[in-house]
Amino acid sequence: MHTDTLTHLTRGSAGYRRATLALFCAGFATFALLYCVQPLLPLLAKTFAVSAATSALALSLTTLSLAVCLLVSGALAESWGRKAVMAIALALASALGIACALVTSWEWLLVLRSLLGLALSGLPALAMAYVGEEFDPGSLPAAMGLYIGGTALGGLLGRLLAGALSDLGGWPLALAGIGALGLLGLALFLWLLPPSRHFRAQPLSLGNLLGNFAAHLRNPVLRGLFLQGFLLMGGFVALFNYVGFRLAGAPFHLSATVIGLLFLVYLGGIVSAGWAGRLVPRFGARRVLLGSLGLMLVGVGLCATPWLSLTVLGLGLFALGFFAAHAVASGQVGVHAQGAKAQASALYLCAYYLGSSVVGYGSGWVWEHLGWLALLTVLAVLFAVAGWRALRL
Repeated sequence: MHTDTLTHLTRGSAGYRRATLALFCAGFATFALLYCVQPLLPLLAKTFAVSAATSALALSLTTLSLAVCLLVSGALAESWGRKAVMAIALALASALGIACALVTSWEWLLVLRSLLGLALSGLPALAMAYVGEEFDPGSLPAAMGLYIGGTALGGLLGRLLAGALSDLGGWPLALAGIGALGLLGLALFLWLLPPSRHFRAQPLSLGNLLGNFAAHLRNPVLRGLFLQGFLLMGGFVALFNYVGFRLAGAPFHLSATVIGLLFLVYLGGIVSAGWAGRLVPRFGARRVLLGSLGLMLVGVGLCATPWLSLTVLGLGLFALGFFAAHAVASGQVGVHAQGAKAQASALYLCAYYLGSSVVGYGSGWVWEHLGWLALLTVLAVLFAVAGWRALRL
Protein backbone atom coordinates (compact mmCIF):
# COMPACT_ATOMS: atom_id res chain seq x y z
CA MET A 1 0.00 0.00 0.00
CA HIS A 2 1.24 3.47 -0.82
CA THR A 3 2.36 5.18 2.38
CA ASP A 4 0.21 8.23 1.63
CA THR A 5 -2.98 6.19 1.97
CA LEU A 6 -2.00 5.26 5.52
CA THR A 7 -2.52 8.86 6.58
CA HIS A 8 -6.18 8.85 5.50
CA LEU A 9 -8.88 8.38 8.12
CA THR A 10 -10.33 4.86 7.95
CA ARG A 11 -13.61 3.63 9.39
CA GLY A 12 -13.10 2.08 12.84
CA SER A 13 -9.99 4.11 13.71
CA ALA A 14 -9.85 6.61 16.57
CA GLY A 15 -9.10 9.43 14.13
CA TYR A 16 -12.16 8.54 12.07
CA ARG A 17 -14.41 8.60 15.14
CA ARG A 18 -13.04 11.95 16.27
CA ALA A 19 -13.31 13.54 12.83
CA THR A 20 -16.86 12.33 12.12
CA LEU A 21 -18.04 13.47 15.57
CA ALA A 22 -16.37 16.87 15.03
CA LEU A 23 -18.08 17.30 11.64
CA PHE A 24 -21.39 16.17 13.15
CA CYS A 25 -21.03 18.91 15.80
CA ALA A 26 -20.20 21.51 13.16
CA GLY A 27 -23.17 20.51 10.99
CA PHE A 28 -25.47 20.45 14.00
CA ALA A 29 -24.43 23.93 15.16
CA THR A 30 -24.61 25.38 11.63
CA PHE A 31 -28.19 24.39 10.97
CA ALA A 32 -29.41 25.10 14.50
CA LEU A 33 -28.17 28.69 14.10
CA LEU A 34 -29.66 28.96 10.62
CA TYR A 35 -33.21 27.70 11.29
CA CYS A 36 -33.82 28.53 14.97
CA VAL A 37 -35.91 31.61 14.04
CA GLN A 38 -38.55 29.63 12.13
CA PRO A 39 -40.78 28.72 15.13
CA LEU A 40 -40.25 32.25 16.50
CA LEU A 41 -41.73 34.09 13.50
CA PRO A 42 -45.20 34.70 15.07
CA LEU A 43 -43.51 36.01 18.23
CA LEU A 44 -41.12 38.25 16.26
CA ALA A 45 -44.02 39.62 14.19
CA LYS A 46 -45.88 40.54 17.38
CA THR A 47 -42.85 41.95 19.23
CA PHE A 48 -41.64 44.19 16.40
CA ALA A 49 -45.12 44.95 15.01
CA VAL A 50 -44.31 43.64 11.53
CA SER A 51 -46.34 41.51 9.13
CA ALA A 52 -45.98 37.74 8.75
CA ALA A 53 -44.15 38.16 5.43
CA THR A 54 -41.79 40.75 6.94
CA SER A 55 -41.08 38.51 9.94
CA ALA A 56 -40.01 35.77 7.50
CA LEU A 57 -37.10 38.02 6.43
CA ALA A 58 -35.34 36.89 9.61
CA LEU A 59 -34.88 33.55 7.85
CA SER A 60 -35.08 34.59 4.18
CA LEU A 61 -32.25 37.13 4.37
CA THR A 62 -30.06 34.62 6.19
CA THR A 63 -30.55 31.95 3.54
CA LEU A 64 -30.16 34.58 0.78
CA SER A 65 -26.73 35.68 2.01
CA LEU A 66 -25.81 32.01 2.50
CA ALA A 67 -26.91 31.18 -1.07
CA VAL A 68 -24.97 34.01 -2.70
CA CYS A 69 -21.82 33.45 -0.64
CA LEU A 70 -21.87 29.68 -1.25
CA LEU A 71 -20.72 30.28 -4.83
CA VAL A 72 -17.72 32.20 -3.56
CA SER A 73 -16.92 29.93 -0.62
CA GLY A 74 -17.16 26.85 -2.86
CA ALA A 75 -14.34 28.27 -4.97
CA LEU A 76 -12.33 29.61 -2.01
CA ALA A 77 -12.48 26.17 -0.40
CA GLU A 78 -9.76 25.13 -2.84
CA SER A 79 -7.46 27.98 -1.80
CA TRP A 80 -8.03 28.31 1.95
CA GLY A 81 -7.14 26.08 4.86
CA ARG A 82 -9.77 23.81 6.39
CA LYS A 83 -9.99 23.56 10.19
CA ALA A 84 -9.02 27.13 11.06
CA VAL A 85 -11.44 28.71 8.57
CA MET A 86 -14.31 26.43 9.62
CA ALA A 87 -13.66 27.30 13.28
CA ILE A 88 -13.60 31.05 12.52
CA ALA A 89 -16.85 30.76 10.54
CA LEU A 90 -18.62 28.91 13.36
CA ALA A 91 -17.25 31.29 16.02
CA LEU A 92 -18.47 34.35 14.07
CA ALA A 93 -21.89 32.78 13.43
CA SER A 94 -22.33 31.86 17.12
CA ALA A 95 -21.30 35.34 18.25
CA LEU A 96 -23.73 36.90 15.76
CA GLY A 97 -26.47 34.54 17.00
CA ILE A 98 -25.95 35.76 20.58
CA ALA A 99 -25.79 39.39 19.40
CA CYS A 100 -29.23 38.92 17.78
CA ALA A 101 -30.66 38.41 21.27
CA LEU A 102 -29.45 41.86 22.36
CA VAL A 103 -30.96 44.03 19.62
CA THR A 104 -33.97 46.26 20.16
CA SER A 105 -34.73 47.16 16.52
CA TRP A 106 -36.04 44.99 13.71
CA GLU A 107 -33.56 46.45 11.22
CA TRP A 108 -30.55 45.48 13.34
CA LEU A 109 -31.91 41.97 13.79
CA LEU A 110 -32.09 41.58 10.00
CA VAL A 111 -28.57 42.96 9.54
CA LEU A 112 -27.12 40.52 12.06
CA ARG A 113 -29.06 37.56 10.63
CA SER A 114 -27.76 38.43 7.13
CA LEU A 115 -24.18 38.50 8.45
CA LEU A 116 -24.82 35.18 10.17
CA GLY A 117 -25.72 33.61 6.81
CA LEU A 118 -22.54 35.03 5.29
CA ALA A 119 -20.45 33.50 8.10
CA LEU A 120 -22.16 30.10 7.81
CA SER A 121 -21.55 29.88 4.04
CA GLY A 122 -17.94 28.84 4.69
CA LEU A 123 -18.87 25.70 6.56
CA PRO A 124 -20.64 23.43 4.01
CA ALA A 125 -18.03 23.92 1.29
CA LEU A 126 -15.05 23.45 3.61
CA ALA A 127 -16.55 20.52 5.55
CA MET A 128 -17.23 18.61 2.33
CA ALA A 129 -13.77 19.43 1.03
CA TYR A 130 -12.24 18.14 4.29
CA VAL A 131 -14.20 14.87 4.03
CA GLY A 132 -13.13 14.38 0.41
CA GLU A 133 -9.46 14.89 1.23
CA GLU A 134 -8.96 13.31 4.63
CA PHE A 135 -11.09 10.15 4.58
CA ASP A 136 -10.28 6.85 2.95
CA PRO A 137 -12.52 6.43 -0.16
CA GLY A 138 -14.27 3.42 1.37
CA SER A 139 -15.08 5.37 4.54
CA LEU A 140 -16.13 8.59 2.80
CA PRO A 141 -19.88 7.87 2.24
CA ALA A 142 -20.44 6.99 5.90
CA ALA A 143 -18.53 10.09 7.03
CA MET A 144 -20.52 12.35 4.70
CA GLY A 145 -23.72 10.70 5.93
CA LEU A 146 -22.86 11.55 9.53
CA TYR A 147 -22.17 15.18 8.58
CA ILE A 148 -25.51 15.45 6.72
CA GLY A 149 -27.19 13.74 9.69
CA GLY A 150 -25.74 16.42 11.96
CA THR A 151 -27.10 19.19 9.75
CA ALA A 152 -30.58 17.64 9.71
CA LEU A 153 -30.62 17.03 13.47
CA GLY A 154 -29.31 20.56 14.09
CA GLY A 155 -32.11 22.04 12.01
CA LEU A 156 -34.66 19.97 13.93
CA LEU A 157 -33.38 20.51 17.48
CA GLY A 158 -32.59 24.17 16.82
CA ARG A 159 -36.27 24.72 16.05
CA LEU A 160 -37.45 22.60 19.01
CA LEU A 161 -35.15 24.31 21.53
CA ALA A 162 -35.94 27.77 20.20
CA GLY A 163 -39.67 27.13 20.63
CA ALA A 164 -39.23 25.81 24.17
CA LEU A 165 -36.82 28.57 25.26
CA SER A 166 -39.10 31.27 23.85
CA ASP A 167 -41.94 30.05 26.10
CA LEU A 168 -39.58 30.28 29.09
CA GLY A 169 -37.95 33.66 28.44
CA GLY A 170 -39.10 35.07 25.09
CA TRP A 171 -37.29 35.23 21.76
CA PRO A 172 -34.07 36.79 23.22
CA LEU A 173 -33.49 33.74 25.45
CA ALA A 174 -34.19 31.45 22.47
CA LEU A 175 -31.64 33.16 20.19
CA ALA A 176 -29.03 33.49 22.96
CA GLY A 177 -29.48 29.83 23.89
CA ILE A 178 -28.94 28.64 20.31
CA GLY A 179 -25.91 30.94 20.01
CA ALA A 180 -24.47 29.34 23.17
CA LEU A 181 -25.17 25.91 21.66
CA GLY A 182 -23.14 27.02 18.64
CA LEU A 183 -20.18 27.88 20.92
CA LEU A 184 -20.43 24.44 22.54
CA GLY A 185 -20.39 22.86 19.07
CA LEU A 186 -17.32 24.99 18.23
CA ALA A 187 -15.46 23.84 21.36
CA LEU A 188 -16.12 20.17 20.57
CA PHE A 189 -15.18 20.73 16.92
CA LEU A 190 -11.82 22.30 17.85
CA TRP A 191 -11.06 19.55 20.35
CA LEU A 192 -12.03 16.61 18.15
CA LEU A 193 -11.12 17.43 14.52
CA PRO A 194 -7.67 16.20 13.40
CA PRO A 195 -5.67 18.77 11.41
CA SER A 196 -5.70 18.54 7.60
CA ARG A 197 -2.96 16.34 6.17
CA HIS A 198 -3.87 16.36 2.49
CA PHE A 199 -4.90 19.96 1.83
CA ARG A 200 -2.99 21.55 -1.04
CA ALA A 201 -3.83 25.17 -1.73
CA GLN A 202 -4.85 25.86 -5.32
CA PRO A 203 -4.46 29.28 -6.95
CA LEU A 204 -7.75 31.00 -7.68
CA SER A 205 -8.62 31.46 -11.36
CA LEU A 206 -11.66 33.60 -12.09
CA GLY A 207 -11.70 32.47 -15.72
CA ASN A 208 -11.86 28.77 -14.80
CA LEU A 209 -14.48 29.47 -12.14
CA LEU A 210 -16.80 31.37 -14.49
CA GLY A 211 -16.18 28.86 -17.28
CA ASN A 212 -17.26 25.96 -15.08
CA PHE A 213 -20.40 27.78 -13.95
CA ALA A 214 -21.29 28.62 -17.58
CA ALA A 215 -20.78 25.00 -18.68
CA HIS A 216 -23.10 23.74 -15.93
CA LEU A 217 -25.78 26.28 -16.80
CA ARG A 218 -25.65 25.25 -20.49
CA ASN A 219 -26.52 21.68 -19.47
CA PRO A 220 -30.35 21.37 -19.77
CA VAL A 221 -30.56 18.47 -17.30
CA LEU A 222 -28.63 20.44 -14.67
CA ARG A 223 -30.80 23.51 -15.26
CA GLY A 224 -33.86 21.35 -14.58
CA LEU A 225 -32.28 20.02 -11.38
CA PHE A 226 -31.39 23.52 -10.21
CA LEU A 227 -35.04 24.50 -10.77
CA GLN A 228 -36.10 21.45 -8.75
CA GLY A 229 -33.94 22.65 -5.83
CA PHE A 230 -35.45 26.15 -6.04
CA LEU A 231 -39.07 24.90 -6.10
CA LEU A 232 -38.61 22.14 -3.52
CA MET A 233 -36.90 24.23 -0.86
CA GLY A 234 -39.02 27.29 -1.60
CA GLY A 235 -42.25 25.38 -1.05
CA PHE A 236 -40.88 23.52 1.95
CA VAL A 237 -39.80 26.65 3.81
CA ALA A 238 -43.01 28.49 2.85
CA LEU A 239 -45.22 25.80 4.38
CA PHE A 240 -43.23 25.54 7.61
CA ASN A 241 -42.85 29.35 7.88
CA TYR A 242 -46.58 30.04 7.88
CA VAL A 243 -48.04 26.90 9.41
CA GLY A 244 -46.88 28.40 12.73
CA PHE A 245 -49.11 31.44 12.16
CA ARG A 246 -51.97 29.15 11.13
CA LEU A 247 -51.66 26.97 14.25
CA ALA A 248 -51.09 29.86 16.66
CA GLY A 249 -54.44 31.37 15.63
CA ALA A 250 -58.02 30.13 15.68
CA PRO A 251 -59.16 27.40 15.94
CA PHE A 252 -55.92 25.80 17.19
CA HIS A 253 -54.25 28.40 19.52
CA LEU A 254 -51.09 26.33 19.97
CA SER A 255 -48.08 27.56 21.99
CA ALA A 256 -44.60 28.13 20.53
CA THR A 257 -43.36 24.94 22.26
CA VAL A 258 -46.09 22.79 20.70
CA ILE A 259 -45.56 24.40 17.29
CA GLY A 260 -41.83 23.67 17.64
CA LEU A 261 -42.64 20.02 18.38
CA LEU A 262 -44.27 19.75 14.95
CA PHE A 263 -40.78 19.83 13.46
CA LEU A 264 -40.34 16.29 14.78
CA VAL A 265 -41.88 15.26 11.45
CA TYR A 266 -38.37 15.93 10.08
CA LEU A 267 -37.23 12.65 11.65
CA GLY A 268 -39.29 10.68 9.14
CA GLY A 269 -37.94 12.84 6.36
CA ILE A 270 -34.35 12.12 7.34
CA VAL A 271 -35.09 8.40 7.02
CA SER A 272 -36.87 8.86 3.67
CA ALA A 273 -33.80 10.54 2.15
CA GLY A 274 -31.75 7.35 2.51
CA TRP A 275 -34.71 5.22 1.44
CA ALA A 276 -35.13 7.25 -1.77
CA GLY A 277 -31.44 6.88 -2.58
CA ARG A 278 -31.76 3.08 -2.41
CA LEU A 279 -34.82 3.12 -4.70
CA VAL A 280 -33.16 5.11 -7.51
CA PRO A 281 -31.05 2.21 -8.91
CA ARG A 282 -34.18 0.02 -8.97
CA PHE A 283 -36.82 2.40 -10.34
CA GLY A 284 -34.85 5.30 -11.81
CA ALA A 285 -34.47 8.87 -10.59
CA ARG A 286 -37.48 10.20 -12.51
CA ARG A 287 -39.99 7.76 -10.99
CA VAL A 288 -38.69 8.20 -7.44
CA LEU A 289 -38.71 11.99 -7.82
CA LEU A 290 -42.28 11.98 -9.19
CA GLY A 291 -43.43 9.70 -6.36
CA SER A 292 -41.83 12.01 -3.80
CA LEU A 293 -43.51 15.07 -5.31
CA GLY A 294 -46.83 13.21 -5.25
CA LEU A 295 -46.36 12.59 -1.53
CA MET A 296 -45.71 16.31 -1.01
CA LEU A 297 -48.94 17.18 -2.86
CA VAL A 298 -50.94 14.77 -0.67
CA GLY A 299 -49.40 16.44 2.39
CA VAL A 300 -50.40 19.90 1.12
CA GLY A 301 -53.97 18.66 0.59
CA LEU A 302 -54.23 17.33 4.16
CA CYS A 303 -52.95 20.66 5.54
CA ALA A 304 -56.02 22.29 3.97
CA THR A 305 -58.32 20.48 6.43
CA PRO A 306 -59.52 22.17 9.67
CA TRP A 307 -58.45 19.23 11.86
CA LEU A 308 -55.16 19.26 13.75
CA SER A 309 -54.58 15.50 13.44
CA LEU A 310 -54.86 15.59 9.64
CA THR A 311 -52.71 18.73 9.45
CA VAL A 312 -49.95 17.00 11.43
CA LEU A 313 -50.26 13.92 9.20
CA GLY A 314 -50.05 16.20 6.17
CA LEU A 315 -46.88 17.84 7.50
CA GLY A 316 -45.38 14.39 8.09
CA LEU A 317 -46.12 13.17 4.55
CA PHE A 318 -44.90 16.48 3.14
CA ALA A 319 -41.56 16.12 5.01
CA LEU A 320 -41.19 12.51 3.84
CA GLY A 321 -41.69 13.58 0.24
CA PHE A 322 -39.46 16.65 0.47
CA PHE A 323 -36.39 14.93 1.92
CA ALA A 324 -36.72 12.07 -0.58
CA ALA A 325 -37.07 14.48 -3.53
CA HIS A 326 -34.13 16.60 -2.35
CA ALA A 327 -31.93 13.51 -1.93
CA VAL A 328 -32.73 12.36 -5.49
CA ALA A 329 -32.34 15.79 -7.12
CA SER A 330 -29.07 16.64 -5.36
CA GLY A 331 -27.67 13.18 -6.14
CA GLN A 332 -28.49 13.57 -9.83
CA VAL A 333 -26.47 16.81 -9.96
CA GLY A 334 -23.30 14.79 -9.33
CA VAL A 335 -24.35 12.20 -11.91
CA HIS A 336 -24.98 14.71 -14.72
CA ALA A 337 -22.22 17.27 -14.05
CA GLN A 338 -19.35 16.98 -16.53
CA GLY A 339 -16.41 17.78 -14.25
CA ALA A 340 -16.18 20.53 -11.56
CA LYS A 341 -18.79 18.63 -9.54
CA ALA A 342 -18.21 20.75 -6.43
CA GLN A 343 -19.19 23.88 -8.35
CA ALA A 344 -22.24 22.10 -9.79
CA SER A 345 -23.29 21.23 -6.24
CA ALA A 346 -22.67 24.85 -5.20
CA LEU A 347 -25.02 26.02 -7.98
CA TYR A 348 -27.68 23.55 -6.86
CA LEU A 349 -27.36 24.70 -3.23
CA CYS A 350 -27.46 28.32 -4.37
CA ALA A 351 -30.75 27.71 -6.20
CA TYR A 352 -31.97 25.70 -3.21
CA TYR A 353 -31.41 28.52 -0.72
CA LEU A 354 -32.61 31.18 -3.17
CA GLY A 355 -35.89 29.27 -3.27
CA SER A 356 -35.99 29.42 0.51
CA SER A 357 -35.51 33.20 0.41
CA VAL A 358 -37.70 34.17 -2.55
CA VAL A 359 -40.63 31.76 -2.16
CA GLY A 360 -40.41 31.82 1.64
CA TYR A 361 -40.85 35.60 1.63
CA GLY A 362 -43.24 35.95 -1.32
CA SER A 363 -45.67 33.35 -0.01
CA GLY A 364 -46.08 35.51 3.09
CA TRP A 365 -47.89 38.08 0.94
CA VAL A 366 -50.28 35.33 -0.21
CA TRP A 367 -50.90 34.24 3.40
CA GLU A 368 -51.60 37.79 4.58
CA HIS A 369 -53.83 38.91 1.73
CA LEU A 370 -55.50 35.71 0.50
CA GLY A 371 -55.28 33.27 3.39
CA TRP A 372 -54.16 29.73 4.14
CA LEU A 373 -55.98 27.90 1.33
CA ALA A 374 -54.59 30.30 -1.26
CA LEU A 375 -51.08 29.69 0.06
CA LEU A 376 -51.56 25.93 -0.20
CA THR A 377 -52.86 26.35 -3.77
CA VAL A 378 -49.71 28.28 -4.73
CA LEU A 379 -47.54 25.51 -3.23
CA ALA A 380 -49.51 22.84 -5.12
CA VAL A 381 -48.85 24.74 -8.37
CA LEU A 382 -45.11 24.93 -7.58
CA PHE A 383 -44.91 21.18 -7.03
CA ALA A 384 -46.97 20.49 -10.16
CA VAL A 385 -44.38 22.51 -12.14
CA ALA A 386 -41.61 20.51 -10.42
CA GLY A 387 -43.38 17.30 -11.48
CA TRP A 388 -43.65 18.50 -15.07
CA ARG A 389 -39.92 19.24 -15.11
CA ALA A 390 -39.16 15.87 -13.50
CA LEU A 391 -40.86 14.14 -16.45
CA ARG A 392 -38.05 15.51 -18.65
CA LEU A 393 -35.26 13.91 -16.61
